[in-house]
Amino acid sequence: MTDLRVRRHVIVFVALLAIATAVLPARSAGQFAFPLQSNSVRFAAIGDMGSGKKPQFEVANQMVKSRAGFPFEFVITLGDNIYTGNKPKDFEKAFATPYKSLLDAGVLFYASLGNHDDTNQRFYKPFNMNGERYYAYTKRNVRFFVLDSTYMDPKQLSWLEAQLKGAGPDDWKICYFHHPLYSSAKAHGPADELRDVLEPLFVRYGVDVVFAGHEHVYERVKPQKGIYYFTEGASGQLRPGNLRSTSPNVAKGFDTDRSFLMVEIAGNDLHFQATSRIGATVDSGVIRRTVR
Repeated sequence: MTDLRVRRHVIVFVALLAIATAVLPARSAGQFAFPLQSNSVRFAAIGDMGSGKKPQFEVANQMVKSRAGFPFEFVITLGDNIYTGNKPKDFEKAFATPYKSLLDAGVLFYASLGNHDDTNQRFYKPFNMNGERYYAYTKRNVRFFVLDSTYMDPKQLSWLEAQLKGAGPDDWKICYFHHPLYSSAKAHGPADELRDVLEPLFVRYGVDVVFAGHEHVYERVKPQKGIYYFTEGASGQLRPGNLRSTSPNVAKGFDTDRSFLMVEIAGNDLHFQATSRIGATVDSGVIRRTVR
């Protein structure tokens, strides 16, 4: 009888743990709404956008429209920021002009570098990298760690471990970089070697969410070892039909149009919405944070 009671208690505990860490989807796309709580952290995420072509401008225009209802304060970029070159005219064409309305409104961009980016982009002031390939910053109760996944050397790993170790236990820990550790896309797939060196640190120090680009699709992966992974690499480029629909790790995928992601962190809840360039909601929900 005692063994049976213990087993029942374990089953109940596991069930409650699963509920506590689940993504709670919106009832329908039309019903999802950000809480817009005072003192929350609001941002957008874009990746693989820097083509300077019409689809990039259309996504940027939709970001401006969406910001009217969801006033995000800053934007994180997930690499491949500038495809066109490294001259001043390239930065103007592929960044300053498409996002002029956001920049004029005081929206800050915090960039990470992709495999198509020149490392000298770290000196471009509107990217707020302060000359560093990898860096960290804090927005209220959220600590962001920005990595250079193209050149992941021991020095960067040591820096990351020290930064993660020093972050407060009550803070959200969010990492973002270019190459996804988990991916169902056919073009590249998961960066397995990178995952081997990064994931143990993420698990050990309680990283909550990871954002990446590289794959020209949107994808949300089912939680892996307690960590939530998003890929947003379709903010300018697109590989239609590139996601493997049969992958067991896919929670939600979208590969038929360009998109961007909006996020609000309010207390221990992270609210997210992926939006297409025509304003359609393609994914949304809430992640409840639990301290690991």
